[in-house]
Amino acid sequence: MKVGLVSPYDFASPGGVNDHVRHLAVQLQQLGHETRIFAPSSRADVDFDSARFYRIGTPIAIPVNDSVARITLSFHLANQVAAIVADEGFDVLHFHEPLMPALPITMLRMSNTANVGTFHAFARSNVGYFYGRPLLQPYLEHLHRAIAVSEPARAFVQRYFPAFPMRVIPNGVDVSVYRPGLAPIRHLRDECLNVLFVGRLEKRKGLGDLLRAYRAMSMRIPQTRLIIVGDGPLRGRVESYVARHRLPNVVVAGYVPDSVKPRYYNSADIFCAPATGAESFGIVLLEALASGLPVVATEVPGYMSVLESGRDSVTVQPKNWRELAASLVILARDAELRRRLSDYAIQKARRYSWELVASEVIEVYQEARKALAARPAATLEVTGVHHAV
Repeated sequence: MKVGLVSPYDFASPGGVNDHVRHLAVQLQQLGHETRIFAPSSRADVDFDSARFYRIGTPIAIPVNDSVARITLSFHLANQVAAIVADEGFDVLHFHEPLMPALPITMLRMSNTANVGTFHAFARSNVGYFYGRPLLQPYLEHLHRAIAVSEPARAFVQRYFPAFPMRVIPNGVDVSVYRPGLAPIRHLRDECLNVLFVGRLEKRKGLGDLLRAYRAMSMRIPQTRLIIVGDGPLRGRVESYVARHRLPNVVVAGYVPDSVKPRYYNSADIFCAPATGAESFGIVLLEALASGLPVVATEVPGYMSVLESGRDSVTVQPKNWRELAASLVILARDAELRRRLSDYAIQKARRYSWELVASEVIEVYQEARKALAARPAATLEVTGVHHAV
């Protein structure tokens, strides 16, 4: 099959959806399929070895869901996209966040091939979905099949579109890349017990709670270190907090390329994911589990769709830094508990290998193509026609 993968987000910026698209493209290629990627990009020199990349539109930053979405809002993309789609002759177009402006809904509106949508997001509410339902419903009806990356992500969409059926297929992890036994970052492997955070430095990731928890932890267990991997708008405030409270052994590594990131996991003893909410899944959890790290995480719906408290993790209430500190202290003092959680984590991560995830996605592609073939030709151009998804 020839598959077009469509992302609404700036492909030059790291993020969960774009990581998903990249890994899926690689796995589809390895299984013998052709892939092309469509996305806006803030850089003209973005290249992707495993698939031809089409840069469509220039992104701007839009605040959304306690984060920032870098998307293109230009709706003058139709001619450019139409020419590419006609020339490529896709068997399937796979839209990631298909209701996001402007690229996914522009391509979805003009597509005459089998369309699949994957919904990644989760939030307590969505004003756009609530008020935009009459406008968005016709776009959903262009999808022949739909995927959600977790049960919370599916429930989020179905809260506004209750009759819209979806299949849950999780995010994946490359277990050949994220695994135990890699060379650690040399200066981080000493007598200290290392706690690792990986994520964008923004409010909803909960790093402020982790800093407070680590401050309390370091008073009880002096030989500890906090490693922060990631960048974002709160970096200055994080560094200011560390300096103001004279927190010992805090490493703010900033942005780390994917080629180096697995070594940071192998430099750690505990992984901490303290998000406050709005997480549909948590790809970093899979990376940590595959690397054999015991996890301390908050009980937000997306995380709890992945973790099994007591088997691969210790979980606490979100926004409760005292519980977070207590859990980190317990794990730091109990090497046997860390080993037991680690052993289960490695086994569990194999269930999320990209090979297994991609095989499920291909099943959905095949179902979408059958649904397209079964639809009467006369209805293909009718925007509002109802069909089974």
